[in-house]
Amino acid sequence: NWLDIYHQHGVSGLENSPRVITGNKARELELQRKQEREEQARKALQFNFSFDREGDEKQVDGYEAPFQREHTWQKSRYAGIFTYQIPLMSTWKWFKFTIGYFGERYKLFQVFLLMVCRNIGSIEQTKHVRRDEAKAILGLRQFPGKDKLWEWFYQATGECLSPRLLKDFFRFQIRRGIVNLWLWFIDGHRLGYTGNKRVHHTYNTQRQIPEPGRTNMVVCDLQGNVVDFEIQEGKGDLKSFVANLDERWEGDMTEKPVKVFDREGDGNGFFSSMVRKGNPFVTWEKHSDSKKLDAMPAELFSISLTVNTKEYGVFEDVKKYTYEYDTQENTGEKEVHRFSLRRIYLWNKSTNKRTSGLAYTPHDELSTQDCAFAILNRWGASENTFKHLQTRHPYNYQPGYLFRESENQSIANPLVKEKKRLIKRLKTETNKLYKKMGNSKESLTKDGVPRQNSVKERLKAEIGENESLIEKLQQEVKSLPERIELSSFDGNKSFKVIDNEG
Repeated sequence: NWLDIYHQHGVSGLENSPRVITGNKARELELQRKQEREEQARKALQFNFSFDREGDEKQVDGYEAPFQREHTWQKSRYAGIFTYQIPLMSTWKWFKFTIGYFGERYKLFQVFLLMVCRNIGSIEQTKHVRRDEAKAILGLRQFPGKDKLWEWFYQATGECLSPRLLKDFFRFQIRRGIVNLWLWFIDGHRLGYTGNKRVHHTYNTQRQIPEPGRTNMVVCDLQGNVVDFEIQEGKGDLKSFVANLDERWEGDMTEKPVKVFDREGDGNGFFSSMVRKGNPFVTWEKHSDSKKLDAMPAELFSISLTVNTKEYGVFEDVKKYTYEYDTQENTGEKEVHRFSLRRIYLWNKSTNKRTSGLAYTPHDELSTQDCAFAILNRWGASENTFKHLQTRHPYNYQPGYLFRESENQSIANPLVKEKKRLIKRLKTETNKLYKKMGNSKESLTKDGVPRQNSVKERLKAEIGENESLIEKLQQEVKSLPERIELSSFDGNKSFKVIDNEG
């Protein structure tokens, strides 16, 4: 401290006391050092594009560069696109990404921007665009025809740059503070497929049936900004995506965001792994007892909260868990993990419905209101941005389908399914026989012995046969594998993976 004060203030800084540093000067030094540390941290997090080497960033000459022609005042039905272009260019460094990766093919992304803004659902529909008006707004010399657009598209996808582009784009948002790092809302969105290729199925929650397609795992912040997404084959795996989310952005964040997800993430094993990793989360509680919730006294819901113009009563207690997991050495030994989660009770006073959620917040302790706020914003008036994209653009549309062999060729064993269906039918029949036997009268001989051919005895015999057959089928189900390779069942067809580059 004396040396620093001497360098800053000279001898006069030390004249008050040769032995004791005054409090004000010490506090000033402390504040200054803190600011220097923060500045160094900011410099360490300066964004760097992941171009392969120095000078790898592509350039375009002045003739092909965007917005090189001067235009006089003119009317344009596409002028509203400027409200999107200005923040993209100023905040997101739009041309740094598109030109840096794709060179002259940046024009393709300008056309995509027009398509999203004007609700043009496919490349084929661009034939209706007023080209003279569009090219001026997009900063292009000429607006391309449909064939030229497809040529640009396949040139761009042929370079397979989308993983790097997305990684850089999302890292850029995180490091620049464009997205919120407090609460991250995670959900899967179905991307349907209606072609003739055999692909894995996802689940349509609206129709409540499985359908061919993929699942887009999307991360949004509290303001609805898309933080990250990953398109997964078939139904997708929400749990592994949530568990590995911090590792995806490990070097770009100083603290772990709180993950908010739905009941699909429920499970003792998953909760245990999240707690052991110190990974904070908030979610609904699955299979909560509605009768117990309704029987709770109203006085317990002492905290008031208003979300989406609805009033809620909230209170909190603890739920304890015990889970056995395999040790890292894989010796076959199990280790017992005992842990507790925060249980958040919610009472919607407008509908008089009650429910509960679970939370784990080890590092940044959230209040009860914060946890309730996180849950209700996840399933409130607005889920997240991808849910509303269809009002502006059909996100199921994918130009340029390309397929490759899937690494996952397993299917649910049809024999298991068939035997389980038979077991269910036999159990239903047996229950009916039990009811008939309960209503039938006992028929006895003169000696008081039950008649062998009576209705009750025949029902007993049928029940015995059914139960023995059920037991036999259950043993067969246990001996059969749950999943088999598709090649052993149908060698002519295999599962395909839809390439996501387009």
